[in-house]
Amino acid sequence: MSYAIIRNANYKKENLAGLYKHNERKNTNYSNKEINKNNSIKNYSIKQCTTTYLKAIYELIEKNNLKCRITSYTNLACEFIITSDKEFFERIGEEETKRYFQVAYNFVAGYKNLGEQYILSAKVHLDESTPHLHIVFMPIIHTRDKSGNKIDKLACSEYWKGKDSYKQLQDNFYKYITNNGFDLERGKEREIEHLTTEKLKQITNYDNIKYEMEQEQVQPLNTKNIDLILTQNQELIKYVNKLKLHLSKSYSTIGTIEKLKNENTNLQYENEQLKKENSKLKNYINKTFEVVKSLFDFPIDVFKRLVDNFTKSFEK
Repeated sequence: MSYAIIRNANYKKENLAGLYKHNERKNTNYSNKEINKNNSIKNYSIKQCTTTYLKAIYELIEKNNLKCRITSYTNLACEFIITSDKEFFERIGEEETKRYFQVAYNFVAGYKNLGEQYILSAKVHLDESTPHLHIVFMPIIHTRDKSGNKIDKLACSEYWKGKDSYKQLQDNFYKYITNNGFDLERGKEREIEHLTTEKLKQITNYDNIKYEMEQEQVQPLNTKNIDLILTQNQELIKYVNKLKLHLSKSYSTIGTIEKLKNENTNLQYENEQLKKENSKLKNYINKTFEVVKSLFDFPIDVFKRLVDNFTKSFEK
């Protein structure tokens, strides 16, 4: 029996360029050997993104006055990878495969009342061994502000609120897909429900996305949304203040090191002086013993022993 598979991944701003280039097949080379570039012409979009994912997100934030707080830790987008096994798609044929992915797209648009406008891209890949659908969307929740007004808010943690949020996704997707006539089983809790890490890397082309992330240059913020600009500016100020704090700590550490080096130099000098004084004292004592011997004809070793015993008596 084949399984209805839906897998989610969350993406921060820095990850989006690589994700876009992979899904839209903008890369030149791929580490995933399953990708047959000659078949990439068969890939198609259920919803086409006409710009980069990041630019599309900023445009939607501005257009819909979305409430959000964007930092380097903010998950701006989610991606569903929807598929089954190769045998399932071979069995149902080309037309039903298209319907399967269209039904899956409709499910995502309606899940948690997301709204189709917040789906950035829906791309079907047919150039690998197993057909699959990448749906990239903004995790938007519909809520109310403190005054009771309805607002749309970009908030990934709230979209996936609850320990069983992924279980609910699996349950709802399975129910929706089977109600639309596809004979599939729900993925098992800890097995087929989630793709293996290696298989997921193949489907998402992990290595190429990682490479594109490393190559991506920082882009200027292109928006007239004053609130968004102020938010970004506040984040930059916080970041600069953190750098200043680290720099201040570095200067403090450097100052401490220099101080310790100076103290160590002084201690070395004092140690050398003490060595010289110690040598002088030894010579003085030895000469004293020689004088005592010559004046009193007293054995030096006996005299040294008496002096030694005398000084020990003070130490007690």
